[in-house]
Parts: sequence; C-alpha cells; structure tokens
Amino acid sequence: MKKLVQCLFFSTLAFGLAACGPGEAETGTQTSSKKNNNEEYDLLVWEDQDKKAGIEEAVKKFEEENDVKIKVVEKALAGQIEDLRLDGPAGTGADVITIPGDQIGTAVTEGLLAPLDVSDAVKELYTQSAMQSQIVDGVVYGLPKAVETQILYYNKALISEEELPKSTDEWLEYSKGVLTKDSYGLLALWDQLYYAQGVMSSYGGYVFGQDAEGNYQADDIGLASPGAIEGAEYIQEFYKSGVFPTGIIGEQGVNVLDSLFTEGKAAAVISGPWNLAPYKDAGIDYGVTELPLLSNGEHMGSFIGVKSYNVSSYSKNTELAQQFVEYIANAENSAVRYEKTLEVPAVASLSEDPIIQESPSALAVSVQSQHAVLTPGITAMNSVWEPVDAALQTIATGKGVPSEVLPQAVDQIKAAIVATGN
Repeated sequence: MKKLVQCLFFSTLAFGLAACGPGEAETGTQTSSKKNNNEEYDLLVWEDQDKKAGIEEAVKKFEEENDVKIKVVEKALAGQIEDLRLDGPAGTGADVITIPGDQIGTAVTEGLLAPLDVSDAVKELYTQSAMQSQIVDGVVYGLPKAVETQILYYNKALISEEELPKSTDEWLEYSKGVLTKDSYGLLALWDQLYYAQGVMSSYGGYVFGQDAEGNYQADDIGLASPGAIEGAEYIQEFYKSGVFPTGIIGEQGVNVLDSLFTEGKAAAVISGPWNLAPYKDAGIDYGVTELPLLSNGEHMGSFIGVKSYNVSSYSKNTELAQQFVEYIANAENSAVRYEKTLEVPAVASLSEDPIIQESPSALAVSVQSQHAVLTPGITAMNSVWEPVDAALQTIATGKGVPSEVLPQAVDQIKAAIVATGN
C-alpha cells in the first residue's frame, strides 16, 4: 500500500504559450488594501465551491502573522477564469484564484496569471506531474492544491467488495442481470470525453500526440485513430444493451447518475473524489476502488486533474498574494485541508502521512493514477471538448457509428484550432 500511495502521480508535461499579463507592470512591492461593500481587506481569494472550510484556520493564522486581512469567497472552480476575465479589468477580481490545471495554458495565453518566483525547494514539495501542470515555457504560474482522478464507487448495501466484477465485461453482464426500472449495475458518463477517454485511451486512442520532450502536438489528434474507434464501439455496447439509461446522456447526465446512486438504485458509478463528501452526506455506505480492466485486458485509464492556487495578473498585491499561495499550499496546510475536504493533496511527502495511507479514497486515487495522464493543458484543448462530446452522445443514442462520427469530430477540432489560432 505504501508503495502505491508513494507512486501518486507520474510526470506528464502540460505546456501553453506564454504572454505578458495586463498587470505585469505592477511590482507588488507595496500592500494596497481595497474595499468591497464597505469591507476593507488586503487580498481577495476565490476558493472552490464548498471548500472554504478547508483553509479557514490557515487564513486566520496568515492574517495574524502578517497583520493583513484576507477575504475568501467561494466560487465554482470551472467558472473562475471567466469571472476573472470580466472582474479583473474592473478591479473587482480576486488576487488569488483556484482553477483546474488544464486551464493554465489558456489563462497564461490570455495574460490572466502572474508568474511566480518560487524556489526549487518549494517546487520540489509537490509530485512531479502536479508541479509540471503549473509550468508554461519554464515559468511557474501557480502551486498545486490537490490532485484527482476517476475512481469507482460501489454501494455496499447492493454489492460487497468480494462480489465486485474485475472487468468491464463482467460489469456488463452483472448490470444486465440486475436491470429493472429502479435497479442498475454500473453507470458511467461515457458520452463525455472526460470519462470516455479512459476507455478509448486503453485501446490506443489519444487526444494529442507528444514529441520527445513531452510537448503536446496540436496537429496530431488521435481521437479518430483505430484504437479510439474500437474503444468507442465498446462504449456503444453499454448503451445498446440498455444498462445505461437514456437519462444519463447529455447535459443533465451527471445529475441523474448522482441521483441514481444516492437513491440506492445503482450498484456502482464511475466518478471522482469530488463526490466523496456528497455521497457520504446522502447517507450511502459506499466503498471506493480503482477502475476495472477492459475487455482487451488493459486497465481502464483516466485523466489526472490538478487544482491549483494562482495569482491574478491584475492583483495590486502580487508579492503578498504569492506569499499567501506558498503558505496555503504548504504541507501542513494541505494535510489540514485534506482532513476537512477529502481533496487528495499534491504534496509528495504527504504520501507518508498516516491520514493518507489509511484512507481508502486516497489509495484508490493513488492506484488509479498509475493508469492516468494529465489533461492536456495547451489552448488547443479548448477546441476538443464540445465536438467530441457531441460525437459521443451521437454514439450513445445510436444515431451514428464511431467510424463515421469520430473523424467528423476531429475535422471540427482541426477547423476550430485553425480558426482560433491555437
């Protein structure tokens, strides 16, 4: 177990194009307080939704030690970059934001993030892949907060650990056997690239190829390769068989999947660590484990997600903001945050912490991460999601076959990359 946890993540490079930030002229050498709704503070921090409790103690200590005032506001992780685009120039944006690692390349290209001057000692605190997700053209633009990848949840009231199928073929047969209008076996959102990639990549599909240095090549798209098509054909079997209900297809699919699991109607679902607390709060006695083997004998893959703390290029207090980021993301505060939020820390040394070693969820993330890759962090990735998700939904609903719709999706991606210059 110890070795598995220590192998938390392997190195995969995430690159983007560097650009000067709109606030680059600010030296950040002086602390400038600001007011919002008559409340004065020195730094505004946007934390992830429902995660504020994980940093409250650290924020209080930082305020006391530095004689400053920090205002923390919770915002949805995925929307913080968009909010910064609007609020940054208006002077109402955060000094410190929390974003997914795959948004770093785009944010740097748009000049939204301030470069950080951190020592090698600080960079070495984190797992290599997590830290690499924050580096663009050799420049550091953030520090990792947490890492996550998909895992399998199972309802212990419906299926025991000993009964768990080891492969997706076995899960398919199990799901057929328990299928009723109120009973399902394994459910997954394979009409979305984020989840389907774990199947397609294990058959040989890939998003972008990489050169010898690990740089992503936007002109090498493997989402319509023979392996990707084979993986998508296998995915289609689950929808054709009826074990995946039509309700989990499309925009509301994630809500339906979560509801079926929390209502005790699904034996297992593929999701991520973000559901550890919600599923527990719903009263489900669940277990977690790595993803199963596929029909070709390969282990199902997944994307590694990295959450990070980053400094806005619009901040008037960049030095204080960087100081706060280093403090909030250090080993001590990362351990406390894990206890309160169950977000698996990116700090390498915490793999030795008993709290992590004895955690089934941390172990499941650790084991699965050995079969996972970083979500490509280049700006061309923005052109990928929508066309492929649409193609996968066409496949899921039986309105098209992979050998036709996936090449069409790749053509759309190529056209979008050319149109946007990414």
